[in-house]
Amino acid sequence: MAVLANSAGEGGRAREPAFAGEPSPLAAALKDAGLTAAVAFALFLPLVGLETIQNINNVLVLTTRWPLLFSLTAIIGCGRLFYSLIVAPWLARRATRPVAVEQPAWRAFLAKWFVPFAVGFVVIYPMFILATAGFRGGLKWIDNFGIQILIYVMLGWGLNIVVGLAGLLDLGYVAFYAVGAYSYALLATHFGLAFWILLPLAGILASFWGIILGFPVLRLRGDYLAIVTLAFGEIIRLVLVNWVVLTNGYAGIGGIPRPSFFGIPFNADDNGFAAVFGLEFSPIYRTIFLYYVILALAFLTCYVTVRLRRLPVGRAWEALREDEIACRSLGINTTNTKLTAFATGAMFAGFAGSFFAARQGFISPESFTFLESATVLSIVVLGGMGSQIGVAIAAVAMIGGTEIMRQLDFLKDIFGPTFDPTQYRMLIFGFGMVLIMIWRPRGLISTRAPSVFLKERKTISADLVKEGHG
Repeated sequence: MAVLANSAGEGGRAREPAFAGEPSPLAAALKDAGLTAAVAFALFLPLVGLETIQNINNVLVLTTRWPLLFSLTAIIGCGRLFYSLIVAPWLARRATRPVAVEQPAWRAFLAKWFVPFAVGFVVIYPMFILATAGFRGGLKWIDNFGIQILIYVMLGWGLNIVVGLAGLLDLGYVAFYAVGAYSYALLATHFGLAFWILLPLAGILASFWGIILGFPVLRLRGDYLAIVTLAFGEIIRLVLVNWVVLTNGYAGIGGIPRPSFFGIPFNADDNGFAAVFGLEFSPIYRTIFLYYVILALAFLTCYVTVRLRRLPVGRAWEALREDEIACRSLGINTTNTKLTAFATGAMFAGFAGSFFAARQGFISPESFTFLESATVLSIVVLGGMGSQIGVAIAAVAMIGGTEIMRQLDFLKDIFGPTFDPTQYRMLIFGFGMVLIMIWRPRGLISTRAPSVFLKERKTISADLVKEGHG
């Protein structure tokens, strides 16, 4: 009886007896970490440990990178050990923890003020950068970070209509991005049309191709829909590569006209922007102008998406996502619903593509590969399908993280002078996606605000929403 009494823990809850020969949690975690490190070493040995270098005689010489290989293996092994000892027990306790009915005060405060603060920050971002980094250093931070991130935020919000709201898994979204870019490039170079005329025209043409894609996939769902959209994206890319007469193939299209400020070009001439306003010429003026253009386009995408979600067509998208059969039984035309989702999402991709061509001044098929579609889809999934704020946060983390890795020169002192952090960005992002799927399976923002509510609006858990099964 004394033994049984002593076996009870605090609160009267009995501990499970330990059987003879059963390994301790520490021993099991060490064994798991060792096995993980061994697998990582075997995988990274041909990929990281061995490197071919071309010498002065144009002969490939096999070299080794043992410090980098052992460092990565040690990091992975320690990470697995940390997960087994700390993260896994915490997740188990978190799963059995009762759900809090009331929202914590700090979370309510963050939900109330995060969006206004974020909007205000992105509006004053160029001025903030110029004040801290100056004209010379600010160009990189406004262009490589601000503009690049906003392009993917806009693409993520456009794909969120198709995947997050309508539940249609699209792996060929980059095709509409390419249609918008090439539409602007071809019409601007051959016909001399202005940016503000070609911007809506590129969106219309991309929307038209979205309808063309929508018709063959009206009866497809799930994996079959993903395969067809993936094939559509590759078809567009191959057309761009092989239709040399029109697209110039792999050589791409150069000399694309840049947008102007109400007819005032951003050049060093006497009629340029700097001369007209009495300023010293600097390329940063064009960069700041382009930043606010893509910011306005991103805000337009978000506003239209939120408004459409509250309209009957938006509620039809969500009904289609939940259950297509029930959607048909309610009298909703699923054909028009799917076509409007594809067309609307493609239109915003066309806008982003035309801006991309105007910003770069040069485009080629290498900019519109499947990796771009996978990146945009990863942004939507990581942020939380159907969540506008989550998509924006995920775009900042993924695209901003890639650009920040280019600045980590101090890592060369650790891993050697030939170490390039950008080569491992996909490895790091893949590891980050695994962690997110373990920690937040439904994305960073796992709650949804209903578009229609009775008397009182209440957020619902994303576990009650079917996403990406259309």
